[in-house]
Amino acid sequence: MTISLKSADEIEKMRIAGGLASSVLTMVEPHVRAGVSTDQLDRICHEYIIEELDAVPAPLNYRGFPRSICTSINHVVCHGIPGNKRLRNGDIINIDITVIKDEFHGDTSKMFCVGKPSVRARRLVDTTYECLVLGINMVKPGTRLGDIGHAIQSYAEARQFSVVQEYCGHGIGRQFHEDPQVLHYGIPGTGLVLEAGMTFTIEPMINAGKRHVKLLPDNWTVVTKDHSLSAQWEHTILVTSDGFEVLTRRPEETFSLGP
Repeated sequence: MTISLKSADEIEKMRIAGGLASSVLTMVEPHVRAGVSTDQLDRICHEYIIEELDAVPAPLNYRGFPRSICTSINHVVCHGIPGNKRLRNGDIINIDITVIKDEFHGDTSKMFCVGKPSVRARRLVDTTYECLVLGINMVKPGTRLGDIGHAIQSYAEARQFSVVQEYCGHGIGRQFHEDPQVLHYGIPGTGLVLEAGMTFTIEPMINAGKRHVKLLPDNWTVVTKDHSLSAQWEHTILVTSDGFEVLTRRPEETFSLGP
């Protein structure tokens, strides 16, 4: 495993890329409403990233992925491909944005509720965000990844939800996916010890039903096997000398140890 510790110059470039990625989620929010297709959301984000941000949508053509964003609705866990499906009142949708700016990646995702979701859907969305924040707030030099994964898993399961184990967070920088893998489950006291300069994503995928998932024939879309709802939130994190910085933080967000 080769872990890339970022220099001050590289961190600044990642800070810029992360800020751009988060701005896409803020920009697209008014467009996430009943009747809009996920293809329309993709087009809106693509044009904004290219024309307004002068950046590159990282998912487009990445290992053959055909669109510029991922749109995962209801029982879709991750990697949903935008298409002609239109959002309906009560849907929950994850929009996953990754941009490349000056060779560095910023990666983030957010859950949106269309109209009024069910009580269980709202609770799932909120719990998943709480899992993300819990994990982020543990980031500092000396923490082990197993501690973070265990905390996320324990929090979700205590609320009768389950953690997807086949997909995880990842190191990020010049490459979209770098070492280490960041699992959202684990055993305390195990796993990589965090060091200042590491950059990675935390992106828990939490299911309302059982944790098991399956890959659809398009070789991208991942869904829950039992057709239960799934939610995910994601941020790109920098390990600092005494804690963390959320490189993709949106203006409305606060974290206990971060700047």
